[in-house]
Amino acid sequence: MNSAIACIKKLFPTEIHGRIFLVGGAVRDILLKQETRDIDLAAALTPDEFITLGFRLVEGRSTSAIWFRHAAEAGIIEVTPLPDTSELAVDLGRRDFSINAMAMTLTGEVVDPLDGRSDLDHGLLRACGGRTFVDDPLRIFRAFRFLADGWTMNADTEGLIREQDWNAALAAIPVERFSRELLKAMGMREPERFYQAMLEFGVGRSWLPELFRMPAIPAGPLEHHPEGDLCTHSIQVLQRVAAVTSDPLTRFCAFFHDIGKLSTSPVLYPRHHGHDQAGFAMAIDFCRRLRLPAQYGTALAWVSSLHGTFNLWDQLRDSTRIKLAEQAGKAGIAEILPLVAAADKPGGSRPEEWRTALATVGLSAGDLGIDLQMLGEMQPSKRGEYIMQQRIEHFRSTRTSSI
Repeated sequence: MNSAIACIKKLFPTEIHGRIFLVGGAVRDILLKQETRDIDLAAALTPDEFITLGFRLVEGRSTSAIWFRHAAEAGIIEVTPLPDTSELAVDLGRRDFSINAMAMTLTGEVVDPLDGRSDLDHGLLRACGGRTFVDDPLRIFRAFRFLADGWTMNADTEGLIREQDWNAALAAIPVERFSRELLKAMGMREPERFYQAMLEFGVGRSWLPELFRMPAIPAGPLEHHPEGDLCTHSIQVLQRVAAVTSDPLTRFCAFFHDIGKLSTSPVLYPRHHGHDQAGFAMAIDFCRRLRLPAQYGTALAWVSSLHGTFNLWDQLRDSTRIKLAEQAGKAGIAEILPLVAAADKPGGSRPEEWRTALATVGLSAGDLGIDLQMLGEMQPSKRGEYIMQQRIEHFRSTRTSSI
């Protein structure tokens, strides 16, 4: 608390400190004794004062106008303008949940008109009012993100989500806002709860139709997938991966690793021949539609394409193992692939040999002991094949010596 407030005090002249309040998640984090990631303020300042202090006004298409600036000490600072300090309680009442509807003065006094402190102590997520989701339907997914972090939604808040069809209202919101909540949820303690909540409340089908199809699709033959449906399988894989890494990208790839199975004709169920290759193009289009960073599409496409091959590691030829490591390295999934594959088929991966294969494909021709002059004299069409053979021999010798 002292650190956050001290930073704010430095940015604003002393004479206006009484008109500035720390609000939202920053107050929540301070009271939970967690690191404050964002500094959000509410301030009764005039436009001229904001401009003089280096702030810029930003007016969003589906969000309220805010003033913001970057500070070396604190990063991005966002400020909600107040007409007067007496309007603070009104502003707090317009926020999403009671735990985010608290403010703190620069003297450390907590302003809590909706008893958010009690909800904070009980891990309870409670909407600030009956218009919480009407004013901004995207808050529904923010609620689901909080569920993924271990919070419990109270019955009244659940009722507000269930009381109407949100499809039309959500259609007016940029998909990027949904995707930001999804990726934040992937970094939470129980990321699978985000998807489970979407299914339970029936919200978000237009953005994530793939999720809503998964419960009706068999994961595969029951002897290999006793869990039954694709959704249950994907949740289990995500849970296993989440137990070993907090990386949102790896967790995202874990949940959607079998996206190619959505393309299987029902007449072929429960088998999904060729789903790995079908998933490659689907993953690229899927991530583009969600406006996710490019690395998400690349990673998911290659995880979808390669995880089945990785799980056959013991049956692969050494040349295939080397090619697999090359592809994974180029796609940036060298660390992701074994985690997803191990979660998909527990006990099926060989991490020691995988590291050896990765090290092997990272060697230059010189590192492999190849005579560069001889290589230069070789027909260009033969060079790649020769270097590959040397990699295979190096991999075999290194693997043997490590046993």
